[in-house]
Amino acid sequence: MLIYLIGLLAGILSGMAIGGGTFLVPALVFLLGIEQHTAQGTCLAAFIPTAAVAIITHYRQGNVNLRLVLYLIIGTLSAAIFGASLANTFDAASLKKIFGFFLIAMGIYELCSGTKGKNDQNKKG
Repeated sequence: MLIYLIGLLAGILSGMAIGGGTFLVPALVFLLGIEQHTAQGTCLAAFIPTAAVAIITHYRQGNVNLRLVLYLIIGTLSAAIFGASLANTFDAASLKKIFGFFLIAMGIYELCSGTKGKNDQNKKG
Protein backbone atom coordinates (compact mmCIF):
# COMPACT_ATOMS: atom_id res chain seq x y z
CA MET A 1 0.00 0.00 0.00
CA LEU A 2 2.88 2.37 0.78
CA ILE A 3 4.27 2.02 -2.76
CA TYR A 4 0.96 3.25 -4.22
CA LEU A 5 0.98 6.31 -1.96
CA ILE A 6 4.59 7.04 -2.92
CA GLY A 7 3.68 6.69 -6.60
CA LEU A 8 0.65 8.96 -6.19
CA LEU A 9 2.66 11.74 -4.54
CA ALA A 10 5.51 11.42 -7.04
CA GLY A 11 3.06 11.56 -9.94
CA ILE A 12 1.39 14.71 -8.61
CA LEU A 13 4.77 16.43 -8.16
CA SER A 14 5.90 15.32 -11.61
CA GLY A 15 2.70 16.53 -13.26
CA MET A 16 3.22 19.91 -11.64
CA ALA A 17 6.78 19.95 -13.09
CA ILE A 18 8.17 20.22 -9.57
CA GLY A 19 10.25 17.08 -9.89
CA GLY A 20 8.68 13.89 -8.66
CA GLY A 21 12.11 12.25 -8.61
CA THR A 22 13.23 14.50 -5.79
CA PHE A 23 10.56 12.77 -3.73
CA LEU A 24 10.51 9.33 -5.34
CA VAL A 25 14.19 8.40 -5.06
CA PRO A 26 14.51 9.18 -1.33
CA ALA A 27 11.16 7.49 -0.67
CA LEU A 28 12.26 4.31 -2.44
CA VAL A 29 15.60 4.29 -0.63
CA PHE A 30 14.53 5.26 2.89
CA LEU A 31 10.96 3.99 3.12
CA LEU A 32 11.25 0.82 1.04
CA GLY A 33 14.95 0.03 1.45
CA ILE A 34 15.70 -0.09 -2.28
CA GLU A 35 19.36 0.33 -3.33
CA GLN A 36 20.25 3.81 -4.64
CA HIS A 37 21.13 2.77 -8.22
CA THR A 38 17.93 0.75 -8.52
CA ALA A 39 15.85 3.59 -7.05
CA GLN A 40 17.25 6.09 -9.55
CA GLY A 41 16.79 3.76 -12.52
CA THR A 42 13.29 2.80 -11.42
CA CYS A 43 12.40 6.46 -10.94
CA LEU A 44 13.52 7.33 -14.46
CA ALA A 45 11.59 4.44 -16.00
CA ALA A 46 8.45 5.20 -13.97
CA PHE A 47 8.40 8.78 -15.20
CA ILE A 48 8.27 7.92 -18.90
CA PRO A 49 4.45 7.60 -18.97
CA THR A 50 4.05 10.33 -16.37
CA ALA A 51 6.17 12.70 -18.43
CA ALA A 52 4.23 11.84 -21.58
CA VAL A 53 0.93 12.80 -19.94
CA ALA A 54 2.42 15.98 -18.47
CA ILE A 55 3.95 16.95 -21.84
CA ILE A 56 0.62 16.53 -23.63
CA THR A 57 -1.21 18.53 -20.97
CA HIS A 58 1.33 21.37 -20.96
CA TYR A 59 1.49 21.38 -24.78
CA ARG A 60 -2.28 21.74 -25.03
CA GLN A 61 -2.09 24.70 -22.65
CA GLY A 62 0.59 26.36 -24.79
CA ASN A 63 3.34 25.89 -22.21
CA VAL A 64 5.86 24.13 -24.45
CA ASN A 65 8.42 26.00 -26.55
CA LEU A 66 9.19 23.46 -29.29
CA ARG A 67 12.30 25.27 -30.54
CA LEU A 68 13.72 25.29 -27.01
CA VAL A 69 12.83 21.60 -26.67
CA LEU A 70 14.84 20.74 -29.79
CA TYR A 71 17.89 22.60 -28.50
CA LEU A 72 17.61 20.90 -25.12
CA ILE A 73 17.29 17.44 -26.66
CA ILE A 74 20.61 17.84 -28.45
CA GLY A 75 22.50 18.28 -25.19
CA THR A 76 20.42 16.18 -22.85
CA LEU A 77 20.49 12.91 -24.79
CA SER A 78 24.26 12.64 -24.89
CA ALA A 79 24.59 13.99 -21.35
CA ALA A 80 22.04 11.44 -20.08
CA ILE A 81 24.08 8.58 -21.51
CA PHE A 82 27.22 10.03 -19.94
CA GLY A 83 25.46 10.66 -16.61
CA ALA A 84 24.00 7.16 -16.40
CA SER A 85 27.40 5.65 -17.15
CA LEU A 86 29.03 7.92 -14.58
CA ALA A 87 26.47 6.99 -11.92
CA ASN A 88 27.36 3.33 -12.37
CA THR A 89 30.98 4.06 -11.46
CA PHE A 90 29.96 5.17 -7.95
CA ASP A 91 29.07 2.85 -5.09
CA ALA A 92 25.56 3.26 -3.64
CA ALA A 93 26.71 5.23 -0.58
CA SER A 94 28.61 7.77 -2.69
CA LEU A 95 25.74 8.10 -5.15
CA LYS A 96 23.36 8.68 -2.25
CA LYS A 97 25.57 11.49 -0.96
CA ILE A 98 25.84 13.09 -4.41
CA PHE A 99 22.06 12.92 -4.84
CA GLY A 100 21.53 14.39 -1.36
CA PHE A 101 23.95 17.23 -2.06
CA PHE A 102 22.09 17.96 -5.30
CA LEU A 103 18.76 18.11 -3.46
CA ILE A 104 20.17 20.43 -0.81
CA ALA A 105 21.76 22.68 -3.44
CA MET A 106 18.50 22.89 -5.37
CA GLY A 107 16.58 23.62 -2.17
CA ILE A 108 18.93 26.45 -1.28
CA TYR A 109 18.66 27.81 -4.81
CA GLU A 110 14.85 27.73 -4.65
CA LEU A 111 14.82 29.47 -1.26
CA CYS A 112 17.20 32.19 -2.44
CA SER A 113 15.39 32.81 -5.74
CA GLY A 114 11.85 32.46 -4.38
CA THR A 115 10.78 36.02 -5.19
CA LYS A 116 11.63 35.71 -8.89
CA GLY A 117 8.70 33.35 -9.57
CA LYS A 118 6.27 35.70 -7.80
CA ASN A 119 7.41 38.61 -9.94
CA ASP A 120 7.04 36.57 -13.12
CA GLN A 121 3.47 35.65 -12.15
CA ASN A 122 2.62 39.29 -11.47
CA LYS A 123 3.84 40.30 -14.92
CA LYS A 124 1.56 37.74 -16.58
CA GLY A 125 -1.52 38.85 -14.62
